[in-house]
Amino acid sequence: MESFLGIDLGGTKLLIGEVDREGNILNFKKYYHGFFNQRDAVGIINNCLDDYIETVGWYSGHRPVAMGVGVVGRVDSENGIWLQIDPTRTIEIDLANILSGKFDMPCTVDNDVKSATHAETTWGFGQFTDNFIYINVGTGIAVGSVVNGTMIRGSHFNAGEAGHLKVGVNVGVQCGCGRTDCVEAIASGLGFDKCARLLAPQFSTNLHIPDKDARVSVAEVYNLALRGDKLCTVLVDNAAEAIANLIMNMVRVFDPDTVVLGGGVVSDGFLLGHIKKYLHPTTMRFVTNGVVLTKLNPDFIGLLGAASVAMAKHDESKLQNEEKENDYVNA
Repeated sequence: MESFLGIDLGGTKLLIGEVDREGNILNFKKYYHGFFNQRDAVGIINNCLDDYIETVGWYSGHRPVAMGVGVVGRVDSENGIWLQIDPTRTIEIDLANILSGKFDMPCTVDNDVKSATHAETTWGFGQFTDNFIYINVGTGIAVGSVVNGTMIRGSHFNAGEAGHLKVGVNVGVQCGCGRTDCVEAIASGLGFDKCARLLAPQFSTNLHIPDKDARVSVAEVYNLALRGDKLCTVLVDNAAEAIANLIMNMVRVFDPDTVVLGGGVVSDGFLLGHIKKYLHPTTMRFVTNGVVLTKLNPDFIGLLGAASVAMAKHDESKLQNEEKENDYVNA
């Protein structure tokens, strides 16, 4: 049985696992780590994968046929180069060659949200459409756009950083990009925390706001909003309107028939009903399949995405080799 190794490197955790062609997760293990730069990340991946091989091992006793890695930031996926995490952490790392050389396995590297979008293409709603948008609302916000079957990447592999769009919700909250009131600063996990701290003096609330080394719990915000907590109601309404406006902006640009939402902030479905209240029928009239939550497990969509890009690269290389052999035979 063929399997594909997925490695999902997040800001605080690393998830490693094997996936089969049907998208079944055969084995996995989760590792926790701290703040890193790209050089540190290579060591984290190496050490964790060594441990995985020793403690979990290959599912069928056979090495996976290929490896995929999903990382945050800009990635030249075609050449396997991890270009940067963010503007303060920019070191070009030839990650695919480093990992394939150490572990004797073909390796493909891609951006984490683009990987998740690829998983959606392979095993999710993308099986039924060539024109969809995947919006990941988690710690941050980013978008994968598939137009006529092709994922949009951009001239510098930076397409999809839609979390830094301003969406007409005016809070006065500073975004890490340097602007104010970006959708990520309002509606992501980090955004809920930023806005709660900024707005708490203006509203009565039972929300626990921890020291700055921890974040406000989005789940607690939702629970309190259901009970009428004034601050949490404002936080939810602002986030819902911000995401709705982001969706409508993306719809106007890319003309999808499906908008798929994923990520921890939306995965329980609570926010989706609030978002839909802000969607305008005229703008959304061609989104014939609607705004839907991904059917893929949000806890594992990054892992599935990494495995899916490995599978796609493997199949592409196999097809190219077969075509070369046929050309040789027919020459």
